[in-house]
Amino acid sequence: MNNSVSWGGVFLLIMGAVTLLFGGCDKHRPPVTLFSMDTIPERLSDWNLVNIIDGAFIPNDRVLPYGLNTGLFTDYAHKLRTVWMPMGTSANYAEEQFDYPVGTVLTKTFYYPRGAGETVVRTDSFASDYVVGRWGEALDMQAVRLVETRLLVKRENGWQAIPYIWNAEQTEAVYEIAGDITPLKLVADSGDVSTFTYVVPDANQCAGCHADNFTGKEISPLGPRARHLNRTYPYSSGTENQLSHWQKAGYLRGVPELALLPSLPSYADTSKPLENRARAYLDINCGHCHNPAGAADTSGLMLHYSETDRRKLGLCKPPVAAGTGSGGRVFAIVPGEPDHSILNFRVESRDPGAMMPELGRSLVHEEGVDLLRQWVAAMSGSCS
Repeated sequence: MNNSVSWGGVFLLIMGAVTLLFGGCDKHRPPVTLFSMDTIPERLSDWNLVNIIDGAFIPNDRVLPYGLNTGLFTDYAHKLRTVWMPMGTSANYAEEQFDYPVGTVLTKTFYYPRGAGETVVRTDSFASDYVVGRWGEALDMQAVRLVETRLLVKRENGWQAIPYIWNAEQTEAVYEIAGDITPLKLVADSGDVSTFTYVVPDANQCAGCHADNFTGKEISPLGPRARHLNRTYPYSSGTENQLSHWQKAGYLRGVPELALLPSLPSYADTSKPLENRARAYLDINCGHCHNPAGAADTSGLMLHYSETDRRKLGLCKPPVAAGTGSGGRVFAIVPGEPDHSILNFRVESRDPGAMMPELGRSLVHEEGVDLLRQWVAAMSGSCS
């Protein structure tokens, strides 16, 4: 299961005890520092967005963690997402993309629970990731291995992507515009070990994925949008809808009534309709490219959640260009036949020339594969 999908029941209970978000219990820490576009500090710690104190990885005051209904799969990595805005500023609500104020900083820290020796653990549980200390709840540096922290910073002329790589000593993350590769051994519950290379994208690759309007080339946040954020979260003040909490915290203005807001399900929530879960999974993993303005617009395959044309969604749709990416299959989706569908072939492939998404994974997401196979297998009709 994708660990970043819903943050899970145990994780939510843990984070419910957080007292540092807006309380001021950490008054001795320096405030967040916002650097100019031309001044990118070499060290992540210079920003003061997160700190390592007493063996814990802790968001600073007013650095607000958040979760998504369904998150992008990244080789089974766990993720800690945060948002910070300069004092007195807030984002304006919009259904597709919030209008964030200049100075907004979004962070996403990728990490794994530690296993025996040099291994990391593939698990859905966040129970061992966190520790209670004098600063409240925070990542336990003895229990997790940090890999990278990505920043998106809103500038006067748009968003800037800044990648930081955590050192082997786990004491600091260093700016690396060229990205990085890290060999890892991932241990599943069964004891099976998957050896793979975790790839940190370079700054240009970050921009490639985040430019969901490919014509304009402008990058933007993908996860923190209304349909992904519209869910409850157990804050120290009590469990509350995230969008309502952002508004009360001064981070979001103009939020409509909750009943009117879009919301996607967790792809792993089997109580929800199969169609909705599959479409939510495709939206967050594929829709940033496969939309009418995205990098894959010329393919004609539209996988964003609002697409209603089943042909554009892939049913009995031939590829624009044949090749290894088709796997010898004729249509993107053949109803009832995942083994004959290009979409299923590509998400199940590890071949760099065929796999989708093209960036962000080296492993196959087994749970996502199973979901999409069930979805296609349940479709009725024929391409003959």
